[in-house]
Amino acid sequence: MFGNDWDEILEEETQKPYFQELRYALAREYKQYTVYPPKEELFSALKLTPYNRTRVVILGQDPYHGAGQAHGLSFSVKPGVRIPPSLRNIYTELHEDMGVSVPDHGSLLHWAEEGVLLLNAVLTVREGQPNSHKGLGWETFTDAVMEKLNERQEPLVFILWGSHAQQKGAYIDRSRHLVIQSPHPSPFSAHRGFLGSRPFSRANQYLESHGLQGIDWSIPNI
Repeated sequence: MFGNDWDEILEEETQKPYFQELRYALAREYKQYTVYPPKEELFSALKLTPYNRTRVVILGQDPYHGAGQAHGLSFSVKPGVRIPPSLRNIYTELHEDMGVSVPDHGSLLHWAEEGVLLLNAVLTVREGQPNSHKGLGWETFTDAVMEKLNERQEPLVFILWGSHAQQKGAYIDRSRHLVIQSPHPSPFSAHRGFLGSRPFSRANQYLESHGLQGIDWSIPNI
């Protein structure tokens, strides 16, 4: 399903009745509506960032609901798609924090390959209807993903932006992992403490202080 160690780690989860029901519900949704991301990109986050290579988790809420935007990674859009406002603020903070130049596109694929799990709480959405797949069963599944990460002995960094992400990550064992919390990077809340929060350098300092390699946060231009 994922093509890496997540297959074994989530095997039990994907056999549970709720997950089977979720699959049926999704098959219906994809048939009747335009649903994002496309089916084949649904599990991009887990496919691109194996469990044993995850060093940082950035938790989003649900996918972008406009045409051509969502491709299975939280906050990310494909090259050629206009950079959404939240991601612009993330790039602003990245530049201020790490001094790296702002890329000419909105794809965070490089981060995923670096070991940043770009997970949304809900993995699908109907076109033009934010939160339309809330309560379909995704939350249970992504809670299980978070729980498996929390169980890991090797330290991880969880970056939780906004109250939704913070509620979902409330139980993370902070004696083992670092949790970085701030307001959401959306234009409505970024000025309330997201900008200036330096999440990228803080994540790297923590990883390096535990003898782990930091993330290369700079995103190459296309």
